[in-house]
Amino acid sequence: MTVNREQQPLRVVLTDVNPDVVEAWRAAFADTPGIEIRTGSILDEEVDAWVSPTNSRGRMDGGVDAVIKRYLGAGIQLRVQRAIRDRFAGRLPVGSAVCVPSGATNPGFLISTPTMETSAQNVSETLNVALACAASFQAIHRQNEEAPGSIRSVALVGMGARTGGVPARVCANLMWTGYTLFTEHRFEDDDDLRSTIVAQLDDIESAPQEKRVRITPPKRPVAARR
Repeated sequence: MTVNREQQPLRVVLTDVNPDVVEAWRAAFADTPGIEIRTGSILDEEVDAWVSPTNSRGRMDGGVDAVIKRYLGAGIQLRVQRAIRDRFAGRLPVGSAVCVPSGATNPGFLISTPTMETSAQNVSETLNVALACAASFQAIHRQNEEAPGSIRSVALVGMGARTGGVPARVCANLMWTGYTLFTEHRFEDDDDLRSTIVAQLDDIESAPQEKRVRITPPKRPVAARR
């Protein structure tokens, strides 16, 4: 399903305290309009939603998760884990995301999407960053369908670039791919999202480091299967 282009464009902010990630973003998103890139903490971004890379259990005990938990309070983990329990029987697969009220004015929502199954797992040789990035935008589409206009701006950090051990350039390329392939499409089924992104990027794992450049999206948009 293609998202209605007449809706107000989503404001996307990429922000990280790691200057290498920021530099890699500027290269990867150089020709992508509507993206704001800056060096800094996600806590400083006044947007409708923050995206937090997490683990499949929603334990906010490390990395950006822990920073956000300290800022928003322990209740945010309870809300994330309740959503994971209610929708995914307690275990959130990579390539899925949950969106919960933050309990704060800024941001109004927190989107949790796993880049790893367990805490502190190295995911540098996986497609998890692209899957997580794509899933976060699907969560925004779902939320805006339930409550139109509730998320008009979102901030993301360098997914997997810290705890997950993903090199800055690879992180930026995979996030660009996740954004480019899926920001304008609504997939009814997360399995469709995962299978499509894996089909597009399956060869990246075996590609030499020097050849891990930006991936070209498909010529025609991928429509969701109902």
